[in-house]
Amino acid sequence: MKKNDYRFMAGTLVLALAGWAGSHFLLSEKGTEIIVSRNGKQIGAYSLSENQRLTFSDDEGRRNVLVIQEGRAYMEAADCPDGLCVKHKAISDRGESIICLPHRLSAEVSGGSEGTDAVVR
Repeated sequence: MKKNDYRFMAGTLVLALAGWAGSHFLLSEKGTEIIVSRNGKQIGAYSLSENQRLTFSDDEGRRNVLVIQEGRAYMEAADCPDGLCVKHKAISDRGESIICLPHRLSAEVSGGSEGTDAVVR
């Protein structure tokens, strides 16, 4: 490989990263609420504009604590074996979610402006 080949690969990589960053940060929309579901059934919808700490328990005593603070939601505590949901970053953009597989609990951001893809006449 020659020097120009390395320059071409580096330039392509920079353009790809710039495109990804632009689409991720500039086109993401903030959500207005968080939908909490267990086993695919919605158990609550909560506003992201109201700071609150929510505790969810199932019939077997398994517990998750979801915190909504400053327009973002994160799992503060869970008594599941792996704790991956607790390690997940806070979510606020529409479509983002935190899922606790052992407890079958999910929290997904929804709401916000619905864009128009096409107009049909």
